[in-house]
Amino acid sequence: MTNPFRNIQAAQPLAGIKVIEVGQNIAGPYAGEILSSLGAEVVKIERPGAGDDARGWGPPFWRGTATTFQAMNHGKKSIALDLKNPAHVQWLREHAAEADVFIQNMRPGSLEELELGPDVLCALNPRLVYCSLWAFGHKGPMRLAPGYEPMVQAFAGIFSINGAENGPSARVGMQVLDLGTGLWAALGCIAALLRRATTGQGCVVDTSLFETALGWLQVMMAGFHATGRQPERHRSGNPNVVVFQALPTEDGEIVVAAANDRLFAKLARAAGFEAWTRDERFASNALRVQHKAVLIPALEAVFRTRSTQQWLDALEPLGIPCAPIQDFAQVLAQPQTEAIGIFQTVPDEELRIVGLPLSFDGARPQVRARAPHVGEHNEALGAGALG
Repeated sequence: MTNPFRNIQAAQPLAGIKVIEVGQNIAGPYAGEILSSLGAEVVKIERPGAGDDARGWGPPFWRGTATTFQAMNHGKKSIALDLKNPAHVQWLREHAAEADVFIQNMRPGSLEELELGPDVLCALNPRLVYCSLWAFGHKGPMRLAPGYEPMVQAFAGIFSINGAENGPSARVGMQVLDLGTGLWAALGCIAALLRRATTGQGCVVDTSLFETALGWLQVMMAGFHATGRQPERHRSGNPNVVVFQALPTEDGEIVVAAANDRLFAKLARAAGFEAWTRDERFASNALRVQHKAVLIPALEAVFRTRSTQQWLDALEPLGIPCAPIQDFAQVLAQPQTEAIGIFQTVPDEELRIVGLPLSFDGARPQVRARAPHVGEHNEALGAGALG
């Protein structure tokens, strides 16, 4: 007999896991949010009064709280603790002794000063998975240096490869390092919990924005080690593959990914350049990269003569991978966006957010509750007596 709750249970594989999150801004809270979305109970520790700095990171705001905070903290419980108060620190220490996971991305070294570091908490609770998210890493001369997303993007070299060929350097527009580090932290915690199921022992998990940046750059770093040459900027393009970039159309832009010789030949014919299929300069990808300065301007001139939709209608039937460059409203209007069901409404808030990009037995983990108010769960979780 089919179990009607199978998909619901499968979509919450971390049900029963207790997590304490001493984090703020984006990276640490996103790690906690992933675990919460997978079914764990996540208790977020915040400063009394203002709470997580991200509560004020707006506009935009939704019902008085920044949407940044809403997106990173739904489904959690909040306890307000003053970590300058020894009684509050002791309460946190005692409750960490009963937790499965402890996540923190506070000022480097600050929890160690309060005797809430991994040495202390893992001694109290040998089964604890203690996860720290750093700016530059858990060791080295910059171990205690603070860092925010744009700083680390610049320091790690991401700025140097981003932007137009002859323009100024640029950051990646989204919080690619904060979110990526949160993702690595969550993956590390889950791997540590899996190992604990066999050994009975927890461990210390460390990750950082700098390590995440270098991880995302691994393909380009391999090329640099092989050649000693700094990668060139290619706007929307790829330094190693041609044609593999955005091309301007009559009314917008379209990304074309003719990533092999067969696709390039199809693209050449579709664009009216039949002779290119016999041109030795374009006979292989390596040669097309070498002669990109000739090939791309010619394609750009042709693509400007027709609309984005006309090019989609011409290229898609040929099997040439392509996609229009869309704004958020266009993304939301796409039938594919609706079909995958990734946007969910936060209960009691009517705020639409992106759900977890994972499904289990066909079921996506659902948003279980809104983001908490500061200290909303002090009474329910036994911290009311602390004041």
